Amino acid sequence: MEFKRGRYSWVLRPVLIVSDLVILNIFSVVLLKFNKQDLYFFPIELFNDKNVLYLIYSIVFWLLSTHFLKFYKVYRYTSLLNILSLIIKQFFVYSILVYAFVGFFRSINIEVDLALEYLFCAFGAISFIKLLSYYVLKYFRIYLKGNLRNIILIGSGYSVDELKKVFNKKELGYNVKAVFSNTESDRSGSIEDSFNYLKQNKDNIDEIYCSINDLEEKDINEYVRYANLNYCNIKFIPDTKKLFTKCFKTDYYNYVPVLSIQEVALNNDVNKFLKRTFDIVFSLFIIIFVLSWGSVILFFLIKLESKGPLIYKHKRTGISYHPFNCYKYRSLTVTKESKGTYVTENDKRLTVIGKFIRRTSIDELPQFINVLKGDMSVVGPRPHMLSYTDDYSKKINKYNFIFRHNVKPGVTGLAQIKGYRGEIKCDKDIINRVKYDIFYIENWSALLDVKIIFQTIINIIKGDDNAY
Repeated sequence: MEFKRGRYSWVLRPVLIVSDLVILNIFSVVLLKFNKQDLYFFPIELFNDKNVLYLIYSIVFWLLSTHFLKFYKVYRYTSLLNILSLIIKQFFVYSILVYAFVGFFRSINIEVDLALEYLFCAFGAISFIKLLSYYVLKYFRIYLKGNLRNIILIGSGYSVDELKKVFNKKELGYNVKAVFSNTESDRSGSIEDSFNYLKQNKDNIDEIYCSINDLEEKDINEYVRYANLNYCNIKFIPDTKKLFTKCFKTDYYNYVPVLSIQEVALNNDVNKFLKRTFDIVFSLFIIIFVLSWGSVILFFLIKLESKGPLIYKHKRTGISYHPFNCYKYRSLTVTKESKGTYVTENDKRLTVIGKFIRRTSIDELPQFINVLKGDMSVVGPRPHMLSYTDDYSKKINKYNFIFRHNVKPGVTGLAQIKGYRGEIKCDKDIINRVKYDIFYIENWSALLDVKIIFQTIINIIKGDDNAY
């Protein structure tokens, strides 16, 4: 149900596709050269055999690559980070395709360095157009009140409240016409009243957002029927405590549904290689330029205050529930780990230097040795104590907890930069931690990793006290 009444934004995607194809082929004509005598990638005659060959090649493989990478799947709620990630991925994929063309048609004699110049110039123009359209639409929605989506919200609760915050961002172009709930005080009416409202405004509503937790089956059927008859979109808001995830595939064995974990982007061979390469390079940098001298200083400071080793090992749950020895600088007067107890802010076992290194997260630095060994990654879900893994799996959706352990744990992660780190005081803490971990796994990109690393550094510089 993607039909949009009275809307013209659907024209934008075909226009961008045509624009990108024109850019690719225009730059192939005017920028680079085919051979040493010409100053062009192709001879200036636009419709010779060589131009037609590349024209067909560029159209076919550009459309195929953008389809598989979902390059044009950009919506009003898509973040700038995701758009930049799409541009980078498309650049690398299309670069491979161009060099494949250069290698296959060697008789055409395209120079490799000029092909690279062609790619940078073409993608510079494509990126400019893509980002320009992104910001023009934002301006159009904020200042000209155009490209708006009229919506209504059904239900109440945390998820609905969070969605309201999203819809209040003017640059996204959502216009909340009414909110219906049986419990909220700030509402347009009850859920029952929403059906009369929809009948009276059937030509003026583009999307309906329903909280499944607040609806009976007959209500859901009625909303679906209305949406089908009136060509508007209907979307359901799950209960966040149930932590629904898109990465479980449902198969039916006769009539019995069976869930299996689908491969996520983080675990395909190419991305695993790229992430592992980054992990090795980054961990070697930290070990050589930070741990090498930092460990010497901390050795004397820690030894002056209490007996024991500089670095201690503690068991944590890794990928596929495999336990491993996680390394930390010792911050306690004792080295034996108590079962099921995290270090608290006023823990009597903490040394003076221990309080400092925990507050600044310096105690975590030896985990880059774990990263180099392959037990951990620089960015990923934080590893839990073995006893906590058992306890938490009983308190939250087991499928999601299994899914969380389908990737390597990290030195830092999305949950940590969002404030869910250290001591877990209530069930809400672990629920939100796992929620962010799942979001990270499902939406991983190299740029997201970089963002998390930079935000972690900023939090440390700012002196985040929530480090226990």
